[in-house]
Amino acid sequence: MSLNNKTIYSVKKAGLVFLLITPAFLLFLLFVVVPVIQAGHYSVYRWKGLGPLEQFVGLGNFFRMFGEDIFLTALWNNLKVVILSLLLQLPVAFFFALLIGRKRFPGSMLFRGIYFFPYILAEIAIGIIWKFIYNPEFGLPTMIASFVSGGETKIALLGSTEHAFTAIFIVIFWKYIGFHMILYIAGLQNVPDELEEAAIIDGASKLQVVFHVIIPCMRNTIVISVFLSVVGAFNIFDVVWAMGQGGPVHSTETLVTYLYNFGFKRFAFGYGSAVAIVIFLICLVFNLFYQKYIVGESK
Repeated sequence: MSLNNKTIYSVKKAGLVFLLITPAFLLFLLFVVVPVIQAGHYSVYRWKGLGPLEQFVGLGNFFRMFGEDIFLTALWNNLKVVILSLLLQLPVAFFFALLIGRKRFPGSMLFRGIYFFPYILAEIAIGIIWKFIYNPEFGLPTMIASFVSGGETKIALLGSTEHAFTAIFIVIFWKYIGFHMILYIAGLQNVPDELEEAAIIDGASKLQVVFHVIIPCMRNTIVISVFLSVVGAFNIFDVVWAMGQGGPVHSTETLVTYLYNFGFKRFAFGYGSAVAIVIFLICLVFNLFYQKYIVGESK
């Protein structure tokens, strides 16, 4: 029995698809699946990272982790970044996108470049630059405070357990607002002008047009922006590390800096692997929930 042309075409197409996805699948397997399995294996041992695996502790590393005040502080700091990003950063980025994302706004291309510029800089460079800006001897806050008070005043934001987190979040806000703004500007291009014009003719105010026309049309873009913001918030490391390594007194610790501080620097790789597994599970659960209940509804 000979195969007809349709069957031969289907077999060739399936072979081509298999050939194209194989490299990506192998890379995913090698750099994602295998490390996660290894981390899960190491997480149940007390291991220094050198030599054979030592004492098996089961879930001991996880129980220890959730009993550590510093870990809970790190987790809370990540959640604060998520909350502040959703309540402040994304709405402001959306506002700027509405403001300069239209062709009729003079100099819109220049402003897009200015807002997007911080995003293309390396996070470690951003951290070093802002550490210089926050310098208590000659930094911008000290200059402003001295000018206002009329005398010599020193402001050490990064040295204060009360203000260090806020100072770092300002940097995170500044660095990523341009990225989300560009996403929203791209989404604005898909909003039909006819819908806005029809709403205005019907007597809708500008605010009503935004909430009842623009935002519904941009739902997919907003869904992506929120997802990237939340997952990114749980993986913050470079900026925090460059500006204070999680200090002072661990007040700006995040989950990843906690992993690095208590896993790699102290040669507690088993414990560090447990922290990595928790970060992975947080992102995985959020991803599954988001894909099912948020992304699924937008299709």
